[in-house]
Amino acid sequence: MHFNDGSQLPPSPHGSIRSLDVTWQPLGTLESLYIRVGKETAPRRVTHAQAIAGHGLAGDRHASPLSPRQLLVAGSVAYGHWGLPPASLRENLLVDFSSEQLGSGDLVRVGNEVILWMTFLCEPCGLLERRCPGTLKTIGAHRGMLARVLRGGEMRLGDSIAVRRAVAPAFSNDWQERVLDVARAVPENAWIGYRQLAQMAGVHTAYCRAFPRVLSRLPAAMAGRVGRDAQQAGVPPWSGLGLFDLEVPRELR
Repeated sequence: MHFNDGSQLPPSPHGSIRSLDVTWQPLGTLESLYIRVGKETAPRRVTHAQAIAGHGLAGDRHASPLSPRQLLVAGSVAYGHWGLPPASLRENLLVDFSSEQLGSGDLVRVGNEVILWMTFLCEPCGLLERRCPGTLKTIGAHRGMLARVLRGGEMRLGDSIAVRRAVAPAFSNDWQERVLDVARAVPENAWIGYRQLAQMAGVHTAYCRAFPRVLSRLPAAMAGRVGRDAQQAGVPPWSGLGLFDLEVPRELR
């Protein structure tokens, strides 16, 4: 993880939120709310949802304490511009402003309770292209912004949305940098498998085949904590829990 001033979050389970010396800035309204349940192919539109701190949305298949992409925020501007069918971006939250107004490290408040930590842009993928031909080359950053739940609570349609900009640790939009950041955080006396590394870096498991090349940029001892060979070294696996924990200021608790 990288701070917005270019400095890096140390490879430890603890991060912090910068001084909250700014007020919440109004952004807009929550227009639609979706969860992806089990193996259902289509997002399920709901009127309200429970956000769980450090986990995601209750009942949503993407909820996980090890993921930086617990939910997706998309803007209605993208739907209007490209004439997309409802929910085709597979967002959890549809807001009435452009998602380009959000940046990594921003805190977003939904209603009076929920606070989201914006992580990185959601890249258009082949599945999106199959659903909406031509989208892959045109939509770019308009796909939406991924996030983790920092403070839980209930979200409802029509909730107001506000932002505090660049006060939390920021993530790189480069998937390789995120892979390296997670690998650097693996303790010396532990190891991590490729699938878990992919989950914690927020990339599809198809990227695992490129991990050896990416990890070759690290010192050998550090890269050696990742993959099958690391498992054979006789050390315990790393749970990964705590990597995304933040010291939450009192006023946000």
